[in-house]
Amino acid sequence: MTDILIVEDDLEMGGLVRDFMIKEGFSARLCTSAEEALVLLDEEKVGLVLLDVMLPGMNGYETCAAIRENHDISILMMSALNDEESKLLGYNTGADDYIDKPFSVRVLTAKIKALMKRNSAAVQGETLCGYGIELDPVSRRATKDGAELRLNAKEFSLLQYLMEHKGEAVRKEELFNAVWGFDCFTEPSTVSVHICWLREKIEKDPNNPEIIKTVWKVGYRFGEQI
Repeated sequence: MTDILIVEDDLEMGGLVRDFMIKEGFSARLCTSAEEALVLLDEEKVGLVLLDVMLPGMNGYETCAAIRENHDISILMMSALNDEESKLLGYNTGADDYIDKPFSVRVLTAKIKALMKRNSAAVQGETLCGYGIELDPVSRRATKDGAELRLNAKEFSLLQYLMEHKGEAVRKEELFNAVWGFDCFTEPSTVSVHICWLREKIEKDPNNPEIIKTVWKVGYRFGEQI
């Protein structure tokens, strides 16, 4: 198993990041193209992908979408494209987090540790059910009316937390801290973005949600109020 797969066509930069991650105690591998990375992911278990956007051949967005089709894995995108639209495109294609280039290696390490901490936490408990949804925290598998839901890591964790607090109004800040962690550098507003994506996957009409409801000036609630 490799802890971190770095996909970066700049050999000097990719090598520096790889070496620093190894010094931090992670196992790390470097691929210089999306095609090479996708082959490796099919052959070896990886904990997290650190993915550059500006790659030759398949770009980072296309690569992120391709990874999401076959793997439930954390993806941290890195790019000099730091405008809002570029970041939203990254999240829309399945990224769990995004870091601007140039970046502080300490901030990068903190982001990686936060993502890996969330993913490595042992989750126990019975299957959660409601509104046709069945969610298994151990296998991290969710279905709706028997059909599998293709959720990214954050969408799954958001749905799990809301189902664990079924009928309760959960504040956005609480959701952010539970899913992203106190030591995460992502903006709390990302909760609303991920809730929108989640609704698109579980609601009959995402614009008039019946499962995940907005609680004005508070946050969100799964199902009817207790």
